[in-house]
Amino acid sequence: MNPLLDEPVSDPLPLYRYRDGISAVDLLAVAIAHFDLFTWLADNPSTFGAICARYEIHKRPADVMLTLLTAQGLVTQGGGCFHLTLRAREHLTAGSRWNLAPYYASMKDRQPTLDMLKVLKTGKPANFGSFDPQAWAQAMERPDFAAHFTAAMDCRGILLGSAMAKTLDLSQSKKLLDIAGGSGIYACALSAKNPHLRATVLERPPVDRIARECIDKQGCSERVDVLAGDMFAEPLPAGFDVHLMSNVLHDWDEPDVSKLLQKSHTALPEEGLLVIHDAYINAEKTGPLHIAEYSALLMNITEGKCYSLREMQKFLSNAGFDWLGHHPTAVGRSYIVARKA
Repeated sequence: MNPLLDEPVSDPLPLYRYRDGISAVDLLAVAIAHFDLFTWLADNPSTFGAICARYEIHKRPADVMLTLLTAQGLVTQGGGCFHLTLRAREHLTAGSRWNLAPYYASMKDRQPTLDMLKVLKTGKPANFGSFDPQAWAQAMERPDFAAHFTAAMDCRGILLGSAMAKTLDLSQSKKLLDIAGGSGIYACALSAKNPHLRATVLERPPVDRIARECIDKQGCSERVDVLAGDMFAEPLPAGFDVHLMSNVLHDWDEPDVSKLLQKSHTALPEEGLLVIHDAYINAEKTGPLHIAEYSALLMNITEGKCYSLREMQKFLSNAGFDWLGHHPTAVGRSYIVARKA
């Protein structure tokens, strides 16, 4: 078997959860130590909008916080309002003899907790304004930095690309555009599974150069090439009958998600396919807990979050796509297939 289609014997999900959930405890600490949210909700079951207004927090991080608290079994929804569960009422409200809020009080001034509070208040990621694209591009010229960056892109894709390739039907597709495809690992896995398929990775410089090197190391240069471009600044190239966005949309807020989907719709031919591989919250926004924890991390360091399946259905419909299906891959990730209507 092609090594690009190999899979491990053991399940790495616990290791993903340790890393993916690193910000979740700080988000919970803000709700307890800064907002005393549970004491207030005990007497004031409230709508999403009322909670945002009460604590002067932005919609995107507020949605991530309330989804996390729901997945943790601390709040539930009914009649359009958020209510406390018995666990939260007993253990997180002032006046309860079992109240654990003082246990979390020591986290109040912890820097990651303060960063999370800032995200909730401003709606911007914690590192917003500190990222220097020019310095990053210069750093990518250093072999040690480039190797580290590439390894970070590759290590998930080696598992997830193989898992996706084994179930995604591309038998009728000819040319795939991997949008913001990083090291090209997903395009390589899909081409290994589908020998008839030709793939192109679209990436900004200097990642395009790194992608070419990675694709060559995988032995896929004959069927996977790289095109330098900016998915936001330029139209997506024509001539491809399937688009792939893997771990892309979760970095962006709703207006940018809608913009990217519309650009994909414009560039694809009629009946063209769009495959969106990512980590999704369920339609009801009650979990899974692992993904709700991961969403807290994404909310903290990017302009996005983990979107729910219902949100994705709405985005795709508005952009002119028909929903074809939703399929799991590995470690809580999955992909959506849509078709240009």
